Amino acid sequence: MEQGKQKKEIPENGRISALLPIAVFLVIFLGSGIITGDFYSMPAIVGFLIALMVAFFQNKELKFDEKMALISKGAGDENIITMCLIFLAAGAFSGAVKAAGGADSTVILGLSILPSNVAVVGLFVIGCFISVSMGTSMGTIAALAPIAMGISEKTGFSSAICVGAVMCGAMFGDNLSMISDTTIAAVKTQGCEMRDKFKENFLIVLPAAIVTIILFFVLTNDVKYVPDELGTYNIWQVVPYLVVLVGALCGFNVFGILITGTVLSLIVGVATGAMEPNMMFQAVGDGITGMYDITVISIIVACIVALVKEYGGIQFLLSFIKKRIKGKRGGELGIAALALLVDLCTANNTVAIVMAGPIAKEISDEFEIAPRRSASIIDMFTSVGQGLIPYGAQLLSAASLTALTPFDIIPYCFYPILMGISGLFFILFINQRKAEKKRK
Repeated sequence: MEQGKQKKEIPENGRISALLPIAVFLVIFLGSGIITGDFYSMPAIVGFLIALMVAFFQNKELKFDEKMALISKGAGDENIITMCLIFLAAGAFSGAVKAAGGADSTVILGLSILPSNVAVVGLFVIGCFISVSMGTSMGTIAALAPIAMGISEKTGFSSAICVGAVMCGAMFGDNLSMISDTTIAAVKTQGCEMRDKFKENFLIVLPAAIVTIILFFVLTNDVKYVPDELGTYNIWQVVPYLVVLVGALCGFNVFGILITGTVLSLIVGVATGAMEPNMMFQAVGDGITGMYDITVISIIVACIVALVKEYGGIQFLLSFIKKRIKGKRGGELGIAALALLVDLCTANNTVAIVMAGPIAKEISDEFEIAPRRSASIIDMFTSVGQGLIPYGAQLLSAASLTALTPFDIIPYCFYPILMGISGLFFILFINQRKAEKKRK
């Protein structure tokens, strides 16, 4: 009964104070890194636990047991559980394929075929194809991050730029793929056809992808390596990666792909003598253990978001933006800002689309924005945020798999930044030009 009263007492416009836990995390996490010059000085999990504690101390009218029920529901959300299981499956594959020699052989094979000055560009392009086919940025990162590190070791490229290329490719498909949960959520909430959204979205992000390719090529064009020093590869050790990549391109389920890749890696590793039979489970276990941090962080973030939403934080953002919209162009900018800010608060672009989608639909109906356009905007700008926030699952996963920090990788996340710029350009100028042509 008390819980019901509390819900009624939340203002219609929400509460800005409900966003305090997120602000506390950002101040502690970013502040400690800036002050010490070392972003490892404050483990992300510690920052999130402090933020969760702050959230628990807020809103005293809700009992402790009621807050526990809320965070349990948030942590048990289908998207969160699925994401955590993907983390563990990705860790198992990463550990098994590395122990089987698959990562080294794949890198050596790739560098024997590709010119050195397009190796990083190749990572981005392959990442685009995999993520579009697989429909998940997380699976793409799991498949390519070890290869990126291997390319870095063999060529002298910065490991951060190699992993950044993988991140860029992963976010390309996360936004565009027909089977991506973000695309499905955007299409459902805005009421348009999948193919219409894809066509609209692709035209907007294509310039960003082209410029990303150019940037990676320019930055890595002068690196040279001697093929004779690469070593030898075993084609059988490459098979698990090929199965994962081909399976992704065929659109198979991410769990099935990763589990199949793990089993094949173990079989190949034993058959080629790269690992002893008694070490198989140890290799898988080591890979899974390496993903514990990101799995726990995802659960804690889900708990924080559940309380922030209950206290009116998300509603505040929705109301704040909706009240400041004027005109069609303003409506599109409002949808973009809404999508980005909700993603910054939820650290999950699918959840952000589900939350912001109904409001975005109201805005698009009021200002006569085509559903395919609003679906594209909301999907793009949640992906922009997701590809750049240091506490997002994608960057945390990439960091966990490569022993980097999110802040090492972010400077090379060109595609999410350019996607945002391209999106703003289309909002500000493309409609205006079409209107001018009609007048003429």
